[in-house]
Amino acid sequence: MPVRLLMSHFAVPYFNRYAKKSHVVLLGLLLTGVSNAYAADAPMGERRNADIDPNAPIAALDTLASLKNVPPLQFTLPKIQHFTTTTGTPVAFVATPNLPMVDVSVYFNAGSARDTAIKPQGFGLATLTADALTKGNARYDEEAFNQAVEQLGLELDAAAYKDMLIVNLRSLSDSAYLSPALTLLADTLRAPSFSENSLNRSKAQMMVALARQQEDPDAIAAQTFNRALYGNHPYAHPTLGTVDSVPKLSRKDVQAFARRFLVAQNANIAITGDLTLAQARALANQLTRAMPQGKPAPALPNAKPLTTSRHIHVPFDSTQTAVIIGQLGEKRRTDPVALQAQTDFAMANDIVGGGNFQARLMADIRKKRGLTYGIYSNMTPMQSQGSYTVTFSTRNDKTAEAVAASQAVLQDVVQNGVSQAELDLTKDAFINRFAQNFASNAATNATIGMMGFYGLKDDYLTNYVTRVQRANRDTVSQRYRTLIDPQRLLIVTVGQGDVTGASKPTGAANTNQSTSTP
Repeated sequence: MPVRLLMSHFAVPYFNRYAKKSHVVLLGLLLTGVSNAYAADAPMGERRNADIDPNAPIAALDTLASLKNVPPLQFTLPKIQHFTTTTGTPVAFVATPNLPMVDVSVYFNAGSARDTAIKPQGFGLATLTADALTKGNARYDEEAFNQAVEQLGLELDAAAYKDMLIVNLRSLSDSAYLSPALTLLADTLRAPSFSENSLNRSKAQMMVALARQQEDPDAIAAQTFNRALYGNHPYAHPTLGTVDSVPKLSRKDVQAFARRFLVAQNANIAITGDLTLAQARALANQLTRAMPQGKPAPALPNAKPLTTSRHIHVPFDSTQTAVIIGQLGEKRRTDPVALQAQTDFAMANDIVGGGNFQARLMADIRKKRGLTYGIYSNMTPMQSQGSYTVTFSTRNDKTAEAVAASQAVLQDVVQNGVSQAELDLTKDAFINRFAQNFASNAATNATIGMMGFYGLKDDYLTNYVTRVQRANRDTVSQRYRTLIDPQRLLIVTVGQGDVTGASKPTGAANTNQSTSTP
């Protein structure tokens, strides 16, 4: 399906910037911040007299006659072919015959939210399982496994997230490479070795990473925020685990996790590459026949929203204070009405805290007040309610001012909504960066894999531009107003800038506490 890219003079800076990014924007709505390297020479908390905004409209473009009659750029959405394996596992396939590569991703509903289903307080179990999964199988020990991967020129890895565990394979499409690569992957899914030696090394590496996190105020803030926001919910604990939980994880725990969750009935597969549909079917059947059948993971419980505002301060010896302001967000939904609402919110969120100097938070906190290098807001819908966050760092002595000013920006958007000019600019940006979801085989495979995992139909893509164009100022403003409650914000500060008691929104109760570094 052709999609028109509206290259107005407002959209050109956005298009140029996003066209150079290699990071995959998953599903086009999982918005991420971008770094501001051009401001690196400005001291934290200080403002230069004249910031150069790389995202501002380029006035000179209006004078270039060569651009006057340029038709809108177009790209064609990839054709997604769907089928199920003989074991009933759903598969999404995109043929890309112009590049002799194949990307295969197996998504399991087996993220860190499932850690405690096997072992109480078994935090980090999904991560340990993923890390050890590609360190040997029944046919190869770890050294021989690594040699096989190297000799075939493969990329074979696994990673765990809150919702999912993903196993990724990239291989040349030539059967001389692809056939043994698939055999290696099938053997790994069928009978991973999970040797004591490899597990011990993985746990040691996890402990090193956890120790580093305790020296990182941003990581401490994120952990504290999730614990406070989610309470007893499975999203509360870190995906990496904790310094107390990881040493207690055993080979028996890992094997039990794999038997329960790394099974055909708990998986979906994404394939993108130089294959025919018949070859893709054979590939997927080979992999799923090797897996235990098992059963799907149960639905996750809903998280409970905060009933009042809350501020938690963690003392930390640093010159800056890391800040997270937020609340519960949305679940991933699939019906057309919900998809439109999520698109409306995504545009509002981009106006509030997108990765550009025209975003409200950046314009106020960075440009006007000089309190931070960058400040971003993000909404991440997941199987259960994700989180909405505003994140930044600031000088310790400026923390109270920065927190209060950020809350005032959110309050203003809730009360007064967004402007038409902001919405027009954001629509252009969303439409033009949409194509980056398909900029490479890996990007395409990530997109269709995530769609399969969350049960999103093809009209998520085919109607995306329509949803963006259909949004108007009233629906976008109302959606932000519906979801964001400035009276029930969770505020976490990590550093020496303790503003406990200074961040109370007008008319809100405020539960404050100070805690030691976790």
